[in-house]
Amino acid sequence: MSYFSNQSNSRFLANSSGNNSSAASTTSNATSSSLPSNNDSAATKPRQPSSKLFSTSIYSPQPLKGHFITPSGVHPLKNTWIFWFRQQRTPGNKIVSYEEGIKKISAFASVESFWTLWTHLVPPSALLPTTDYLLFHTGIRRPIWEDPLNINGGKWIIRLKKGVADRLWENLVLAVVGDQFDECRQPEDGNPVTDGESSGEPNENDSVWPEICGCTISVRQSEDIVTLWNRVDADKKVRERIRDTIRKVLDLPASTIMEYKSNNDSMHDRSSFRNSAIDRTPLP
Repeated sequence: MSYFSNQSNSRFLANSSGNNSSAASTTSNATSSSLPSNNDSAATKPRQPSSKLFSTSIYSPQPLKGHFITPSGVHPLKNTWIFWFRQQRTPGNKIVSYEEGIKKISAFASVESFWTLWTHLVPPSALLPTTDYLLFHTGIRRPIWEDPLNINGGKWIIRLKKGVADRLWENLVLAVVGDQFDECRQPEDGNPVTDGESSGEPNENDSVWPEICGCTISVRQSEDIVTLWNRVDADKKVRERIRDTIRKVLDLPASTIMEYKSNNDSMHDRSSFRNSAIDRTPLP
């Protein structure tokens, strides 16, 4: 059976086929429930990690000005990340612009805070069409093409048939926050940003930020689309390593069709997914 909307195949089965509850219509509805109170916290436990992709995310950071400081006993991530939520229509069914529709859900900087948040997020399979989840590190001021750290980059795109996105999205998120793409930029490639010491503030010329900016899932009427955003569109070798790492961490079959589009092209045609370039590199 074909699970990819571009007719490629997947070994993944739907992760939430029975989840047909009404989807979120506002930012607050992006969570399946509010955080538990003291009375029911013992009964509501965050689910355990379903992937080993967190194995490299335990990090002992050097203090950076302006960065999140985790309490003792918490396992900090290398970067602080923010979940965003976007819905094209407001509760009154008024169509809003892309940036107007983006709402911040919450930030997290540790393994524990990630799972606390993730447990309460509605899965993609339960969201209404034309709804997006966006995950970007704190160097990104707003998750849009024009952001200083996004403007020279681009995104890998995978189109999925309906009903199979939940596990792929979870594994991609775990790979991103678990630093599975860190080796995609190797020492011989050089560093695209070399302005020296970090101030800890979002800066397009600041080498503290990773090559991977973030990832998104876009729930549409006939398909779901996952993307992985990187900083430097011009570096073909790095793009190819990112593509190969996506295939590895998501365990994609050889027939999976992947697309790439620069953010500059998106700004010109005002579209994230139209006119993207299909990757035709033969697999080894």
